[in-house]
Amino acid sequence: MAVDVRDVPEAQRYEARIEGESRVAGVAEYLRTQELIAFVHTEVPPQFEGRGIGSALARTALDEARAANLRVLATCPFFAGWIARHPAYQDLLYQSRSDVND
Repeated sequence: MAVDVRDVPEAQRYEARIEGESRVAGVAEYLRTQELIAFVHTEVPPQFEGRGIGSALARTALDEARAANLRVLATCPFFAGWIARHPAYQDLLYQSRSDVND
């Protein structure tokens, strides 16, 4: 089963489609600046779960973030967990540079 993942910037999300299916099989919504991409929500409908859709979304989105030299803020629990399980992507995570203390 081939999963095709594409960035849809006008919708601020990545969309995954399965070969032979007309419906979107999953989405990863984001907010993006020139330096940062924040993944805020990932959703795979129940009928597409367990087919690697979420992993394909994460891998493609993070590979593209790396290529664009973007830091990643994983506010979405799926992305945060996926990155935690894939150490090769942990260097992308945004680190606050603020020295402000309460």
